[in-house]
Amino acid sequence: MAANKDEPNPEDIVADEEEMEEALCVLAGSDPNNCSYSRGYVKRQAVFACSTCTPSTAEPAGVCLACANKCHEGHEIFELYTKRNFRCDCGNGKFGDFECQLIPAKDNENNKNIYNHNFHGCYCTCDRPYPDADDQVNDEMIQCVICEDWFHTRHLGCSMVEPEELQEMVCEACMGKAPFLWTYAAHFAVPPVVSVSHPEEDVEVDVEEGSDKEDDSEPSQTEDEEPSTSLEHTKQEEVTNRRSPCKRTHEEMTGSPGKATSKSEDCRLKELQAQGLERPREGAVFWPYSWRSKLCTCTSCKRAYVAVQVQFLMDQADTILAYENKGLDEPFGQHPLMALTSSLNHVQQLEVIYGYNELTTVITAFLEKCAAEGKTVTAEAVHQYFEELRARKRRRTNAGYQ
Repeated sequence: MAANKDEPNPEDIVADEEEMEEALCVLAGSDPNNCSYSRGYVKRQAVFACSTCTPSTAEPAGVCLACANKCHEGHEIFELYTKRNFRCDCGNGKFGDFECQLIPAKDNENNKNIYNHNFHGCYCTCDRPYPDADDQVNDEMIQCVICEDWFHTRHLGCSMVEPEELQEMVCEACMGKAPFLWTYAAHFAVPPVVSVSHPEEDVEVDVEEGSDKEDDSEPSQTEDEEPSTSLEHTKQEEVTNRRSPCKRTHEEMTGSPGKATSKSEDCRLKELQAQGLERPREGAVFWPYSWRSKLCTCTSCKRAYVAVQVQFLMDQADTILAYENKGLDEPFGQHPLMALTSSLNHVQQLEVIYGYNELTTVITAFLEKCAAEGKTVTAEAVHQYFEELRARKRRRTNAGYQ
């Protein structure tokens, strides 16, 4: 039975609040007032693209939160969530005569920035926009922690149960670029789910890689291998990682699940490879919160990470969880706007947040100006000030479309 339209669905309210909190976490981790360009290549920040200034036919470019607010007001802006090691492009050579209002003097190009089709509003292996008006399937999108592209769950090449409850995903293409990750996946990643046909019904079961699918007896062992050690270790890891997907330990909440494993110069990867545990090398891989702490950091492995440009996997602060926790620590992360905008969609929520940021900045500047000049704040003065702001806004908007 359909719910009464006048009575909000409790599940929808919770979902809206969680979505709003996520948006606030992403934005609160970035500076809304100062262009991030002066900070160089920021470890992680909210990044936006402007289809008004850099349409699909132009070179891809991204701007920081402050520039999206102040330099591209009135333009067609879309969010890219967060990007790693990115430097703001606003007003550089990719924008023609358009000049950044916050930092006009910038290098012509940020050579270390990495771009993909997201900067032109396309995502996933299907290369479609989001939201996609032509897509009739209600499907979640998940970001790969390596390439940072977004994928529909149905295009991941695997079937997973409630993947949004898991912390990090690596797409199949990125697993192929860093093939040593398959060894770690066999031991520490969430096992894949496969469909097994039965006469009466189809059920999904978890498959233990390395087990004998045709025989219920114990797996065969070599003379040099301790009985059941690797399988018992794997089962214990799965029990630990699945204790409660929605509840996180203190270390997980702080984004510091531990340092990457390093036993002097002993190679953890070689030890795992020697155990012979494998999994099919296909489909995306989902990892528990603390998987990065399992990676070996011996000299040889560090070189391997650098060679395929995934050295950031050794950095616990690189994770989205660590970034969002930083946003939650900011006062704005708990702002009453969360309650006021619970009925809005994600795009509308962001617009409200941008507007609030700008309004706060404007009012603060006005009050400081009055205090500095020794003027009394009157209704007429406020009206005149905001009229001047509207005039400047119209000029900026018109200039952006010329």
